Order: sequence, then structure tokens, then C-alpha cells
Amino acid sequence: MKSYRYRFENVLTYRELEKTETEVEYQSAIEAFERVATELYELLKKKETTIVEQEVQLKEGASIDKIHHYMHFIDSLEKKIKEVQQQVVRARSKMQWFEQKLLERTIEVRKFEKMKEKDRERYRDELESQEAKWLDELSTMTFHGKENG
Repeated sequence: MKSYRYRFENVLTYRELEKTETEVEYQSAIEAFERVATELYELLKKKETTIVEQEVQLKEGASIDKIHHYMHFIDSLEKKIKEVQQQVVRARSKMQWFEQKLLERTIEVRKFEKMKEKDRERYRDELESQEAKWLDELSTMTFHGKENG
């Protein structure tokens, strides 16, 4: 009797490969999101620190040049913050898209694994059935051999 071979093994292997590639892409998207989110956090923290420094300078009586410098610096930080916020939104969206793809691919692989499991059980049942028939024939032949013999 031939050994067990799942007829969709190549498809299952391909689906597992797709899932693995998607996992890598998802992990990369997570890292990109974390990088951009960290950059945004650092910019917001820098803006907050700069505002506090500006308030201290105003209380101590800073020059008009210094006040203009702080205002321009804060304006440039706000522009950069807006840019990075958009990058965060795009990175989050990309990460969520890959998360959804990974979920779909995981479900697809599980379906094929379940089918393989059921197919293997059916194969075992057929083997047991054939073995039982063979044993019945063998015992019948043995019985007839003893009767005739």
C-alpha cells in the first residue's frame, strides 16, 4: 500500500509561505510605526520643553531676538509635528492593513491544515478497513485450509 500523501500539500506549503512573508511585512510595519510614533513623541516633548524654556526666559526678561528665535523654533517644530502626525497615520494604517492580511492568511492556512487532518483520518480509516478485510480473508482461508486439510 502506498504511503499517505496530502493532495493539497503544495497549496498548503504555498499558503504557509505567504503567511510567513506577511508576518515579516507586518513586523516591519510595526517597527516603522514605532519609529515614527517615537519621533512624534520626541518632537512633542521638545516642543513642550521649548515652551517651558520660553516662559522662563520671558519671566527673566529675554531680548526680542531671543523671543523671535523661540517663536520661529516652535513654529518649525509645529510644522514638523504635523508632518510626522501624518506619517504616523499612514504607518498605523499600513500596519493595520498587514495585520488584516496576516489574519486572512492565518485563517487560510488553518483551513488547509484542517482539511489535511480530516484527509489523514479518512486515509487511516481506509487502511484499517482494508486491514480488517485482509484479516477476515486470511482467517477464512485458514479455516477452510483446516477443514480440508
